[in-house]
Amino acid sequence: MSWEKEVTELERRRHLAKQQGGPEGIARQHARGRLTIRERIDALLDPGTFSEHGRATALPDYDENDEFTGFVPANYVVGFGRIEGRRVVVGGEDFTLKGGSPNAAGLRKSVYAEHLASRSRVPLVRMLEGGGGSVRGSGRKGGTVGEPVYTEPRFKIIADAMGQVPIASAALGAVAGFPAGRLVASHFSVMTRYTSQVLIGGPALVERALGVKMSKEALGGVDVHSLSGVVDNVAEDEHDAFRQIRRFLGYLPSNVWQNAPRIASDDPVDRMEPELLDIVPRDSNAPFEMRAIMEMVMDAGSVFEMGRTYGPSQITALARLAGQPVGVLGNDCNFYAGAMTAEAAQKYRRFVEMCDMFHLPIVNFVDQPGFMIGPEAERAGTIRYGMAAVAAAVQARVPWASVQVHKGFGVATAAHFGDNAYVLSWPSVESGALPLEGGVAVAFHREIAASEDPEAKRKEIEDRLRQARSPFPRAESFSVHELIDPRETRPMLAEWVDWIQPQLETLPGEVRFPMRP
Repeated sequence: MSWEKEVTELERRRHLAKQQGGPEGIARQHARGRLTIRERIDALLDPGTFSEHGRATALPDYDENDEFTGFVPANYVVGFGRIEGRRVVVGGEDFTLKGGSPNAAGLRKSVYAEHLASRSRVPLVRMLEGGGGSVRGSGRKGGTVGEPVYTEPRFKIIADAMGQVPIASAALGAVAGFPAGRLVASHFSVMTRYTSQVLIGGPALVERALGVKMSKEALGGVDVHSLSGVVDNVAEDEHDAFRQIRRFLGYLPSNVWQNAPRIASDDPVDRMEPELLDIVPRDSNAPFEMRAIMEMVMDAGSVFEMGRTYGPSQITALARLAGQPVGVLGNDCNFYAGAMTAEAAQKYRRFVEMCDMFHLPIVNFVDQPGFMIGPEAERAGTIRYGMAAVAAAVQARVPWASVQVHKGFGVATAAHFGDNAYVLSWPSVESGALPLEGGVAVAFHREIAASEDPEAKRKEIEDRLRQARSPFPRAESFSVHELIDPRETRPMLAEWVDWIQPQLETLPGEVRFPMRP
């Protein structure tokens, strides 16, 4: 006896599931300038590699004779695919159905996504567009409610997965409630510039609760979250978001039990850039471009910055050095002279924890004048967040190279040197307990005030002390590994990459302090 009838019905249901919200729902999605979830998956993955899980998952409808009449597909799509040949899990809400707010079938599939990635030990990509839960239907009486008391908390797998596999999430429309929580529970998050908003609660909820009337854009648009730290990067459109996700994952291993793959590089390891010799001005207060230094030292075209507009005095980026994926840190003296603000410290800590968790060596270009000071810095709790950044650095297990480019003052400088760091120093380095200008103003205030020409006296003292801060005594005392010609930076670091390879082989596995949102 054949099962052809049932198989035919199965194929019909699979076909219905792919109709999403129907032609009208899909047309509305396109009219908003957004792709459907299935179009997004196809745009992200290598062509033809998506293998969906739960293809017939739905909310079925039956007539009074218990005959099947149709169903509403699960409004979450999830499955395996490949990016640059590597297996990943990808999932996201179907906004054409119920605005992405999960129906019962969709909720189960969304929870399954983290389990699938964690158990399979492969990266997870989330494509988020939805409003989280709904109060519709919550007033019904009778029946069982909630989850059994022995059920594992739903959010535990989200936290566990963050400590095991790379997670990248994209906000591609309005993202609120639970999906917004998932967005930030990622190692890399990106939102589209013109079509996305990220909200704890939407405008209607905010107006009802607080009496404040705002649009979605004003409440949680790009102008808000590019500065809040909720997302790492902003994409011009959905395809740009997918390009950034693919690039981000290219620097990382598939899980913490592996190392990131070192690839062949056609950029000569002995390349010496003449511009490095004079990129740091002799005037200690004149700005320079740290990103230009990074670009000249790292493999050509490999620097991928994350979080540029949040905590802007601190630069965090992924790159390759002699083909080895590395985390790159540096100070941007164009913002607060590079001082560590509360926001910069939080960005710094999360980035170091991510690199440590995925066993990426860290290269740190140091130009640190200290923690940010002043009333706003005190109100922001800068010292607490700053010390958390210091703790992350000194407890990291990954190989660490510090290139002392310019300033290195105060406690904040301790965040720039991991345990057993390889330290290279440029001739342009100044270091000490305090920057000269502030230190002189405090230590010599009576002598300066008593002088006939206080400004001249201040300059005389600063110039004298600056001569004493020459980097040569530190090199002579073996306080740094090498005092180098700046042009030697790439060759020296490339050699370091070679000799740390055996150390990297000892690192795979879960870490003591996994990265958290």
